[in-house]
Amino acid sequence: MSRAGAPLKGRAGRLARLMPSASPSSAARTPFVLLVVLLLGGGLITLLLLNSALNEGSFRLSELKRDTTELTDEQQALQRDVDSYSQPGALERRARELGMVPGGSPAFLDPDGTVRGVPTKATAPPPSPSPSPTPSPEPTPEDGAQADEAGAGVPSATPSGTATPSPGAAAQPEPEDAPAPENTPATPPPTTPGR
Repeated sequence: MSRAGAPLKGRAGRLARLMPSASPSSAARTPFVLLVVLLLGGGLITLLLLNSALNEGSFRLSELKRDTTELTDEQQALQRDVDSYSQPGALERRARELGMVPGGSPAFLDPDGTVRGVPTKATAPPPSPSPSPTPSPEPTPEDGAQADEAGAGVPSATPSGTATPSPGAAAQPEPEDAPAPENTPATPPPTTPGR
């Protein structure tokens, strides 16, 4: 008799009875192994997607930070421009360019209709003398005939802003001995403090 076909006795028999045969155990392990592999693969793919999303977010964050610093620099430059335009000297110069003049002492209107103070009209300081304009050339007879037909003796304005008389009017010569006006800066009138 061979030993392979004989039943096991003692300790070996008890171990053989506790452990099932090889073929049913491999069939039961297959779904568990597939489940573990699927869980590990799904976890790795999820981790990869999460990592790429975080990297994309960090790139977007760095781009937004760069845009924020550019916009902050632009805002600071604009604020410097506003500050330079709102300085009293710049405001006064711009107001004079627009033809505004400093006002006198203010007058106030009370709710009951009475006026406190003396209202005065604001007057412009005398303009600084400018160099005298050069006289325009005398019109030719053809121009004079056209001017007589169009304006009938009315002075015509030239681009320099001076009026040229019609050919029939007498021309007044300018004195050659007259001194040329000096370019002296006009002193601005005093302003009220706190305005």
